[in-house]
Amino acid sequence: MKLVILDRDGVINEDSDSFIKSPEEWVPIEGSIAAIARLHQAGFRIVITTNQSGIGRGLFGVDELEAMHKKMIRLINEAGGEVAGVFFCPHHPDDNCQCRKPNVGLIDQLETAMAVSAAGAVVIGDSLRDLQSGIKKGCLPILVKTGKGLKTLSLLAQHPEEMLKQTLVFDDLAQAADYVITNF
Repeated sequence: MKLVILDRDGVINEDSDSFIKSPEEWVPIEGSIAAIARLHQAGFRIVITTNQSGIGRGLFGVDELEAMHKKMIRLINEAGGEVAGVFFCPHHPDDNCQCRKPNVGLIDQLETAMAVSAAGAVVIGDSLRDLQSGIKKGCLPILVKTGKGLKTLSLLAQHPEEMLKQTLVFDDLAQAADYVITNF
């Protein structure tokens, strides 16, 4: 089964500089839920990896995060999709953990938990760190312009990493999903 690794904030749901802290604040980006359902129905295994430093910053707890994820998964299931796993980094950026993207700890966790290799998978994100994390594990990077995507797009050309120069760019997850379904 083919693997698609999605970032959460700015890709699946609306992002906020003041953090998404509750299920009420967790609002899907138009078309993202249906896109995940289409990917699943086309035979892709969907996994979500997300930095959630709001926990480390004391802005919300694991219970609130789990409630957000429960809402997200319910909406995806209702649309006919399925998520194989959600992996998150709860640490503050200053904690120097291995799971915070652009490090590869979250992808390492999903590989272990699911007994799969992420090499060759598609990683879809709206930030440079999402793409870098995937590239380090041999994934194909796709940038969406939602969330922080437009800002990230302007940064791509400034980075020396060759794989970043090969990043595919789409308006949103719906457009990226259509491309992935057709080409992978």
